[in-house]
Amino acid sequence: MFRTFYQAALVLFLAAPAWAAEDVVTVNSPDGRIEFRMFDGEPWDKGLPHPHLVYSVDFNSKPLIEASHLGYDIDNALPLGHKLGLMTTSRETVDETYSLPSGKSKLVRNHYNEVVAEYLQNGSLGRRLTMEVRAFNDGVAFRYVIAATSPLLSFVSPNEITEFAFAKDSEAYPLLLRGFQTGYEEQFSKVTLSGIHPESLVGLPFLVEQPGVGWVAVTEADLDEYAGLYLEHAEGKMMRARLAPLVDGSGMALNMPTPFVSPWRVLLIADSPLKLIESNIVTSLNRPTKLTDTSWIRPGKAVNAPAAAAKSAIDFAAASSLEYVVLDESQGDLLKPEFDLPGLLAYARQRNVDLWLTANWRAVESQMDDAFAQFEKWGLRGVKIDGMNRDDASMVAFYHQAAAKAAAHRLMLDFHGAYKPDGMQRTYPNVISVEAVMGSEYAKQGARVTPQHNVMLAFTRMLTGPMDYAPGAFRNATREQFQPGTSLGTRAHQLALMVVFESGLQTLADPPAAYQGQKDLDFIRAVPASWDQTRALAGEVGEYVAIARARNNEWFLGAITNWTAREINVPLDFLGPGEYTAEIYSDSPRETRTVRSTQALRLNLASGGGAAIRFTPRNTSP
Repeated sequence: MFRTFYQAALVLFLAAPAWAAEDVVTVNSPDGRIEFRMFDGEPWDKGLPHPHLVYSVDFNSKPLIEASHLGYDIDNALPLGHKLGLMTTSRETVDETYSLPSGKSKLVRNHYNEVVAEYLQNGSLGRRLTMEVRAFNDGVAFRYVIAATSPLLSFVSPNEITEFAFAKDSEAYPLLLRGFQTGYEEQFSKVTLSGIHPESLVGLPFLVEQPGVGWVAVTEADLDEYAGLYLEHAEGKMMRARLAPLVDGSGMALNMPTPFVSPWRVLLIADSPLKLIESNIVTSLNRPTKLTDTSWIRPGKAVNAPAAAAKSAIDFAAASSLEYVVLDESQGDLLKPEFDLPGLLAYARQRNVDLWLTANWRAVESQMDDAFAQFEKWGLRGVKIDGMNRDDASMVAFYHQAAAKAAAHRLMLDFHGAYKPDGMQRTYPNVISVEAVMGSEYAKQGARVTPQHNVMLAFTRMLTGPMDYAPGAFRNATREQFQPGTSLGTRAHQLALMVVFESGLQTLADPPAAYQGQKDLDFIRAVPASWDQTRALAGEVGEYVAIARARNNEWFLGAITNWTAREINVPLDFLGPGEYTAEIYSDSPRETRTVRSTQALRLNLASGGGAAIRFTPRNTSP
């Protein structure tokens, strides 16, 4: 009976016009401001007469993304996306709350409307494509679901046919990369969409302004057993997907059995780029964790040290309220360290400090089971895995294997030489930081890490998740004074980065000697490494930014500017009722004020400067 119905439905589809109005699939955000539409559009290739599946996005009833193609190129076959007929749709609304032990928000509201649309491809023996779409109040995401059918028992593809046709040719902020073998450690640029060179490889996230409409940032979420997503400029206002190729030289990006589910293709959307900073969509699109006990996952601050200087670094950490010391020597044989690791662990334990070990990914891959079990017995708290510099499908699989096995042995992870975060910390909350940034370590080589670069990071790289930049440098320099080993900008700028940049492992930029006897270390002692909530207060992309974050009953504020000195007015309406003591570390002498939520703070930021403020409730009871 089912076969008879299926054949009848297929005959009706073949006899029908190319597309009917009722086959336009729409889904709106809960507040109704975002509308995603999916329908049959113009042929993808003018040499092929077949219509192709497309989508578009409106924001506040204005076009944001115009008709953009969806689907896959398939090796030696008709692209999956041509000649599709809508078979079924289903809808759901989800409104839930989940918690994260590390991140910019402890409790996250996950509220969206979802539509699932199943398509059948005509003329290819029943190949199926299912699209899942979720619309949030601050963005929209979609992904491909490929069923196991007789024409598609295995899936070999060089690339997705995923396009982003922006409505206006406007300012964009691409991360231009040299190739797919990358650690995402470059500067973000500012250029019009049409000015991006067609041969440039653009890393994510990709921030774009659409004047009179809003702001949008393209990224991905829940990347697992799949190739990392990049963009390239197709023409005019159009960007299109590029998937990281497999390293086998085949030119393919995907070679896997069906069924499978792609990562989410994410559009963060808001009136202001500040609101994008507050978004939790990337983590919300990942699967919930299966861990029932996360009490051992402890975000914290750290200092790097070679093994030879580890004891003095441990003493410094203990005196400075730092939770961790990261032994910054990549080990070959993880089971036989080149120094007395058990002895250092015992020394640190006596001083209430825990240790992390740095390890090359190849050593982790070859010794993961035995090494992680031994680390747990020794009492090591975390591993900084370094040197991957890839996000092809096989490398992505390594990340997930490492995260799962580390969690089984109560080990936290920090990925260095890494691809951008994709929200995996919801599934694996033991992954508390990721590098994927041109951070302070580049100050050892030259003057590319500037205050302007830091402001740009707050609106771009930081949108995707935790960022192990290594802030808090005390060896500061002006442009005229700079020499390798110093950090450009003022000390207040660096203190503010402890708030502006979110990371569950907040590793200081300088060695302990730079902080000894410095009064400004008081702010570093006090500032947390994970937050209950985040508010982006003021700013312009590449110019300046002010962000406030809360932990328990205290608030911390970080404000930074580029090389332009400026005065900014920051409203304090994020504070609770009553009076607060504000300890202000700025480019002026340190001061303390009493403030209320009804007030605003006027901050004078020097060239390359900033302000870092701790707000503590005053005891006003009699």
